Amino acid sequence: MEKLISVEAVAATEAGAIAAARLMGRGDRMGADHAAVEAMRNAMEEAEISGTIVIGEGERDKAPMLFIGEQVGKPDAATSVDIAVDPLEGTNLVATGSPNATVVLAAAEPGGLMHAPDTYLRKLVVGPQVAGHVSINDPAAVIIKTIAERLGRAPFDITVVILDRERHTDLIEEVRATGARIKLISDGDLTAGISVAVSGTGVHAVMGTGGAPEGVLTAAALKCLGGEIQAQFRWRSDEERERARGMGVDVENVDRVYMTDDLAPGENVVFAATGVTDGELLRGVRFFGGGARTHSLLMSHSRGVVRFIDTVHMWDPQQPPRVRL
Repeated sequence: MEKLISVEAVAATEAGAIAAARLMGRGDRMGADHAAVEAMRNAMEEAEISGTIVIGEGERDKAPMLFIGEQVGKPDAATSVDIAVDPLEGTNLVATGSPNATVVLAAAEPGGLMHAPDTYLRKLVVGPQVAGHVSINDPAAVIIKTIAERLGRAPFDITVVILDRERHTDLIEEVRATGARIKLISDGDLTAGISVAVSGTGVHAVMGTGGAPEGVLTAAALKCLGGEIQAQFRWRSDEERERARGMGVDVENVDRVYMTDDLAPGENVVFAATGVTDGELLRGVRFFGGGARTHSLLMSHSRGVVRFIDTVHMWDPQQPPRVRL
């Protein structure tokens, strides 16, 4: 099952990344997002799976494609999967040609991914060596101290990624008081969350409030990598709370902490991401005369596999690429 899903997942993220990358720096964030959505949808239509979108572009009346509940692939296919997508993580990043824009997809057996509403989650993301040793309810000083101890470092060697938002003013001051380094990002805490569990990225934690759908996708990746996400829902309106209730979310227990396995409980979890613009984790799409080159990350939980995939897409055989590292 996972071998099939893996092939189809990478095909979809590569297609979305190539389509979005053509609009890099054009200032058209909505156009880039639409291009990625359309390309991913077309790729999934050819997939030998029977898929249901559980996290996508929103409700059906607001999203013409990849809406929540949409069926993709082939209805009579033997393999049924739930699919979570972020067709373009960082629409503003593509519009301005900034780093770290990616196309992301996670898939699992039916019920293997939480049906998270489009609301906020308060998040704490840490890597494998720290997983199980911190709590989102601990003060920032305790969290940073524990991360440093687990990694054999001093607090000033730790880098925390936080979305640059006014709501994080107090959190930023708390982290700064510990001596830790902070990387403020304008968009896209999903890619940062994955980076926490990948050695060499220089990111050791993600803290703050961000999108709930991105939290589920982050959980799918971290389940494959051995990292950990802890999260609490933060409703912005009564309407969001009621929509979440309809999705089966426990909205009464406002203090409940959702762990990685709560957000991505499946055993056959597959995660794929393809870079659109260059970043710490993935290189962006590079075009040549007769095609393009993509850089993707593919992970499988049950198989214990993490692959970085460098793919050359040749559309014009008369213009072969000059392949080099």
